[in-house]
Order: sequence, then structure tokens, then C-alpha cells
Amino acid sequence: MTSVKKKVSEIRFRSRSEHALDSKGRLNIPSRFREVLRDIYDETLIVTNWQKSLKAYPLGEWEKVEEKLISEAPGLPGFGDFVRYVISGVTECQLDKQGRILLPGSLRAEFGIGKEVVLNGMLDHFEIWDKAAWLDETRRTRDKFQDFEQGLSSLGIL
Repeated sequence: MTSVKKKVSEIRFRSRSEHALDSKGRLNIPSRFREVLRDIYDETLIVTNWQKSLKAYPLGEWEKVEEKLISEAPGLPGFGDFVRYVISGVTECQLDKQGRILLPGSLRAEFGIGKEVVLNGMLDHFEIWDKAAWLDETRRTRDKFQDFEQGLSSLGIL
């Protein structure tokens, strides 16, 4: 039996899953996300605050974000506030032997992340949402789906 090696472009963070944090705030990373980390990156995630959720980037992808912030952000008016906000939340998280990361209490508190969370793949990174906030966001997005039709059409998707 021959195994087919996936192309790098085929290995992405896709789909969503629901999880429960343990009493210490540890989050089990789903095996399909761990596979992406192991096949393409390493087992280091950079977790930071964003708008309504946490974002988790493989170290290599986060370094690309930082390079853009260093090289391009200084020319954007008022962007220093955004950089300050996002960089202040940066936490390096290493997967443990069980495939979990520890979400810092400060980040969980800032986003009202309780025991129930949703992980949502975003291709080159994934989001970590409080389950109730995720459900609200999903409803809002579904209700304005027609707003995306022009962009989808211009991409040749619709």
C-alpha cells in the first residue's frame, strides 16, 4: 500500500469543532489541526487577541504577520494602536504530549471564554471562540450573506 503525500498547498486549517477546556484552561487541539502543524510547521502556536476571538498561528505564519507589521504598519495612520493591542496579547503555546495548549487566563477573561469553545479553521491559522460568541457571530454572518455575493462573484466562486 502506497501512501500519497499531500502537497503543502492542500494542507490547511479547515472546518470547525467544539471543545471543552479543562479546569486548568487547557485546550485539546483537534488531530486534523495537529497534523497540519506537524506536516508543515512545528508544534508551536502563537495565540493572540483579535477582534472577537483569539487567533492561533503556527510560528512561521505569525512571523509573516510580524514582518508585515514591522515593514508596513508604520506608514498606516493610527495603526500603532492596533499593533499595541495585538502584540500585547501574544502568547507562545507549545503542544503538550496530549496535543493540548494552555490558554492564558488573561486572554480567556478578556474574551469571556468559558469552558465551551469552538475552534474554527481559517486556512493558515485558526480561531478560538467562546461557544456563545461563535453562535452569535455565525448568525450575524448568515444574516448578511448576500453582502458577500459581489466579492464571491469577482473571485469566480459564485
